[in-house]
Amino acid sequence: MVKCGREYSLGSLRRADLAANPTAQFQKWFAQATGESAGGRGRKISIALFNLWRAILGHAPAYSTAMVLATADKAGRPSARTVLLKGVDERGFMFYTNYDSRKGRELADNPHAALTFYWMDLERQVCVGGPVRKLSPEESAAYFRKRPRGSQLAAWASNQFDVVADRAALEKKWNDMAARFPGDVPWPSNWGGFVLKPDWIEFWQGRPHRLHDRFRYSHQPDGSWKLERITP
Repeated sequence: MVKCGREYSLGSLRRADLAANPTAQFQKWFAQATGESAGGRGRKISIALFNLWRAILGHAPAYSTAMVLATADKAGRPSARTVLLKGVDERGFMFYTNYDSRKGRELADNPHAALTFYWMDLERQVCVGGPVRKLSPEESAAYFRKRPRGSQLAAWASNQFDVVADRAALEKKWNDMAARFPGDVPWPSNWGGFVLKPDWIEFWQGRPHRLHDRFRYSHQPDGSWKLERITP
């Protein structure tokens, strides 16, 4: 049986704590999740004690850029997987993938998606939803050139979601690509970035007794954001 008795006690979230723009609020929380900023002294002490407890138990630290990406096909059947956030700005949340992958094909058919970040060390969750579009070929190619050579070769060798006979066949294809491109690896046009422009963003802070703090920003027709507290 799974035990579900954990309490959340590291912090709270008030309307007054939140930025007027959800992108700015996300960037603030993301900086804290990556360790760039941990907030006030009391919160730093609470997080440090929690991390010490996790270290004693042998738990690895959270990967703060990891996010669950949910997509759906033409029939509305969902799928989800973990991808890495590669940037966030006024355009939205960016990630990269093979356009021929399952997620790439689903986004071509149904260009809407949702993202979930969960930072257990901070007892925080952020959920985002909205339309998705491809980044420009120029931006995708520029990012591809920054990737490690091994990752560049993998983009050529791996047609994500295709059936492969075994590990040896996959490694052979990677080695074939390494021989094909002994120097610079060119950008494959079926690999690139997406950006999700949020229609809504929710910020969740764990609280005792499951009375969590939860706020939702909703994008309005005039371009402003409506902020509301919602039940946990």
